[in-house]
Amino acid sequence: MSTRIAFLKGHGTENDFVIVPDPENAIDLPPAAAAALCDRRAGIGADGLLHVVRSAAHPEARSMAAEAEWFMDYRNGDGSVAEMCGNGVRVFARYLQRAGLATEGDLAVATRGGVKTVHIAKNGDITVGMGRALLPEGDVSVSVGERSWPARNVNMGNPHAVAFVTDLDHAGDLFVPPPFEPAAAYPDGVNIEFVVDRGPGHVAMRVHERGSGETRSCGTGACAVAVATARRDGADPAVTGTPVTYTVDVPGGTLVITERPDGEIEMTGPAVIVAEGEFDADWMEGVLG
Repeated sequence: MSTRIAFLKGHGTENDFVIVPDPENAIDLPPAAAAALCDRRAGIGADGLLHVVRSAAHPEARSMAAEAEWFMDYRNGDGSVAEMCGNGVRVFARYLQRAGLATEGDLAVATRGGVKTVHIAKNGDITVGMGRALLPEGDVSVSVGERSWPARNVNMGNPHAVAFVTDLDHAGDLFVPPPFEPAAAYPDGVNIEFVVDRGPGHVAMRVHERGSGETRSCGTGACAVAVATARRDGADPAVTGTPVTYTVDVPGGTLVITERPDGEIEMTGPAVIVAEGEFDADWMEGVLG
């Protein structure tokens, strides 16, 4: 009999993930395997893959093991490795709770973007401490067809370009990465957010995620959007001493982002596990050739 490998499927504001529990890091998941699992026609289908590993068992996370028992080994939908995924962290935490490996309250999760603090609330929402935003200097622009916009360069552990537009339809189909300039600003590619105002403290966005295309939501992107919007609105909590909060509508739901005076950013939103099952290791071997 062939080996069966357990998986789950979950989403955070419809940013969806294949979850592969692998505490001892025993399952080989090269880029082609991750991409095959995320394929929406020939695989399970997802925007990305959450490989659940004990920090002590993964070479990239051992240095964080004293702070966080679990490491989110995250892959984009094309199989490429990513530093962080905000919606992914919430779904990762929800899986740990479902598996009896975490309870309501506070939790630390190791990621390639560092250790993230997570709070699982009684009402079901999950808040993630997303760290501080970096705002690299220099002009950046993005374009779609004949239109071009200045963009705010925001780094949330992964790179973002935030462009304010008058209509989200101006972002086009987002099947392919929108061009950006200068190329040197993002040597490894970039997540691009298009943003419109909905009201005071309230914006809506669409996003092209590097390695995944347009997704229904992007947690780090929502944080980048909130920071860029606050600066556009003349609000900097480090200067005013007052937290600033934005409601960010994404195609898959709503996230609430708060930036504190110490620069720390918190993201609150839902996370849902929708299914679990098994896939055949022989199928995976066939994919890998």
